[in-house]
Amino acid sequence: MRLLRPFLLAVILAGAFFYFTTIHSGRTELARFIGRPDKVEITEASSGPSSDAEEQNNIAVYHRNIESVVNITSRAVAFDFFYGLVPQEGQGSGFIIDKEGHILTNYHVIENARQIEVTLHDRKKLKATIVGTDKQHDLAVIQIKGPDLTPMVLGDSKNLQVGQRVYAIGNPFGLSGTLTTGIVSSIRPVQEPDGERIEDAIQTDAAINPGNSGGPLLNWKGEVIGINTMILSSVGQSAGIGFAIPINTAKAVLNDLVTLGTVRRPALGVKTIPIDPELADQMGLAADYGLLIVQVVPGGAADRAGLHGGNERAYLGNIPIMLGGDLIVAVDGQKVETQQDLAQVMNNHRAGDSVHVSVYRGKKKMEFDVTLGEAREQV
Repeated sequence: MRLLRPFLLAVILAGAFFYFTTIHSGRTELARFIGRPDKVEITEASSGPSSDAEEQNNIAVYHRNIESVVNITSRAVAFDFFYGLVPQEGQGSGFIIDKEGHILTNYHVIENARQIEVTLHDRKKLKATIVGTDKQHDLAVIQIKGPDLTPMVLGDSKNLQVGQRVYAIGNPFGLSGTLTTGIVSSIRPVQEPDGERIEDAIQTDAAINPGNSGGPLLNWKGEVIGINTMILSSVGQSAGIGFAIPINTAKAVLNDLVTLGTVRRPALGVKTIPIDPELADQMGLAADYGLLIVQVVPGGAADRAGLHGGNERAYLGNIPIMLGGDLIVAVDGQKVETQQDLAQVMNNHRAGDSVHVSVYRGKKKMEFDVTLGEAREQV
């Protein structure tokens, strides 16, 4: 025990010496090196405008329209492998178009829905009913009943230019009230996943994601110029290529959708083939473009207006056709070269409208006013 006491005393003395000469001294020097100022000095921004003119317009467009954009939840029932009922739920967007609570959206948002619920910007939930559908144009109108509804202003999509600024408002991935911005990237025809074709679709790089379908695409004034409908992506979310249905296409059928529940699709009541310079030369036609009428529907729109179909049997390859009919070169002053050109004109009209048709009958150019019939008259 006597030997242990000196040993323990030596260990204590050595430890104290190490602490005060190494650890404690190091901490003192570190604290002295870092220091602690009495006050932190930072650089603050000046008290100038918090946003520039472009940002202020973005904000104005958003606040002017956000109360009119709604979230749509549709509920449907499908069958599983064992024919059991499986509930399904989908989400999309839409926007109010009048004080009566009519809402414009995409057909695929409410397709096969048994129940539809609309959530307003103030998070109030209302039941909705389907008023009219147009599968060909991927459009639908539903209706809610509520007070103090704010409709959006429908603009004009006729003269859009690539490079114009656009805004998309919707509910991507269920995130309500989301605004994205971009430009008109192109105006082009596109084919939807179900095979239907959208003429003059508005291509935009404004971010459009699942849940944006049916929401409005706006111009810089906050007017609706399109209905967001689809994206081109390999990953199922925005890749900078989205498409919207032109609002003029919707405006042409809105009245039918609301009053009839369906669309009276307009038609000239003709069967045509497109003409190119080679065919025009072989047939001795007066123009090297246009649509040659090979048949008119008896009693249809074209027949009533006096347009002529073919009367001379011939073959185009192995396909029998009738030659000698009128050659359509323009409708309402717009040059017509293909069936797509004619379809584009028809999209801006409804059954009962009158169009001005320019044709060549032989070498003579003639003009006709045609009152459009319904698509069931089409050959």
